[in-house]
Amino acid sequence: MMPGFGDQSDVIRLLSDPTTHGGEAVQRIDTHASVVFLAGSRALKLKRAVKYDYLDFSTTDARRRCCDAELRINRRLAPTLYRGVLPIVRTSGGSLALGGEGTPVDWVVEMARFDQGALFDALAAAGRLDLSLMAPLAEEVAAFHEGCEPRPALGGEAGIRRVIEGNAAGLRAFGADTLASAAGEALTGSARQWLRRCGPLLESRRLSDSVRQCHGDLHLGNIVLRDGRPTLFDAIEFNDDLACVDVMYDLAFLLMDLWHRGLKPHANAVLNAYLTVTQDIEALAALPLFLSCRAAIRAKTSATAASLQSSPEGQRQLRVRAREYLDLATRVLSPPAAAIVAIGGLSGSGKSTVARALAPSFGAVPGAVVLRSDEIRKRLWGASPLTRLGPAAYTPEMSSRVYEALIDGATAIPRSGHTVIVDAVFARSEDRSALERAARAAAIPLAAVWLVAPERVLLERVAPRELDASDADVGVVRMQCAQWANDVRWPQLDAARDLETVAAAARTLLQTQIVTLSAAA
Repeated sequence: MMPGFGDQSDVIRLLSDPTTHGGEAVQRIDTHASVVFLAGSRALKLKRAVKYDYLDFSTTDARRRCCDAELRINRRLAPTLYRGVLPIVRTSGGSLALGGEGTPVDWVVEMARFDQGALFDALAAAGRLDLSLMAPLAEEVAAFHEGCEPRPALGGEAGIRRVIEGNAAGLRAFGADTLASAAGEALTGSARQWLRRCGPLLESRRLSDSVRQCHGDLHLGNIVLRDGRPTLFDAIEFNDDLACVDVMYDLAFLLMDLWHRGLKPHANAVLNAYLTVTQDIEALAALPLFLSCRAAIRAKTSATAASLQSSPEGQRQLRVRAREYLDLATRVLSPPAAAIVAIGGLSGSGKSTVARALAPSFGAVPGAVVLRSDEIRKRLWGASPLTRLGPAAYTPEMSSRVYEALIDGATAIPRSGHTVIVDAVFARSEDRSALERAARAAAIPLAAVWLVAPERVLLERVAPRELDASDADVGVVRMQCAQWANDVRWPQLDAARDLETVAAAARTLLQTQIVTLSAAA
């Protein structure tokens, strides 16, 4: 780290002066790499004249290039948020001015100002980060990744190796007073083992365009709620090694941040919504390593910050945080064995609701992948999840295709190390038997539960449905009830009760089955 290239005190005074902003009061936000000035309806971001091992803002030309790059890169994400780049000029009279005629001495990025309370980290801290925002957030990230430029010369096995070794060096250098050295060494050893195992996959993904110019710093502090939608901003522009990464490694920062904050349902919802859009199942095999690397980076930076703190209380808080991140980085590399969890029942029995409630509790961080037959049917039909399909999409032939795809996914996901929850009616005994045979053939534990509720309850639940992937209505429920043979051997559970009660009973029942099956294997 080599801070302190050039004196920016005059520029900071200019930008701190309300007269520069038409008399508007100025709020200043300082970070290690920039100073942000909030005034009126805009924000001005000045890059500090500093140089670190991963960032170089040491010259005026370098700062201008990075301002231009920040504008270009972040307009991919938030075109209305990033307005332009403005010069700080030395006028003919010798004074400094924001814009206008004169010799540029520095540069700022101009942004639209937003409510700091709308940042996702602020919402999370206040307990107001709505779970319903996670699917739109994941869809936003997935769409962004799809449009990012492939960068196959970067990332891959070598990129993650640099992260692991950089974390190891940082933990050794700055963690001695904060973290047990044995814990840091153990983490590094485990990460290296995972890299040896995942290296071929990372290289295959690099060569097939999964390494792209991504966000690079995708945590809750760089997401804001604007116009009711999650908006990503402040993507990395100053270091391609940090920004040009595997798309799942980019997402892993967000997943890790949510999980570390105790927002486990949120993290699971983001992963499932992202996979629904991208179908990037193969990346799951590397996700524990990606999550560990992201948490280890935070452990390293928190330990570093603690070593620089003059306040004893500030030191204590940062040391606690560093230990939390180190513990998380270690734990995710020892995931539980993967399993198949099947949740069956007639339409309206609450399968999808229970599946979503259970998913964060099963398998590797951030919980189980949920496969829903209704969504698979829409995908096979070439329709969006909320498109209502006609009778032609519900022929026996089409239903057979749906269950074949469902069972294929139910065995593929555990092979990647992640538990899967299969959410489908499973009214036909042949579909249940097919799943059981596939699980046995793949040597994957299968735990199952059948949700039961009176016809009256089923009808009450499906009648008001709107904006749901399921097309089942009262007519479908009556037909299912009339045709159901009641030949299910799976453990049955009364699903007429409230969600919390049903989910708790299902969780206990399924976890007991998994433990029993794993012990017998």
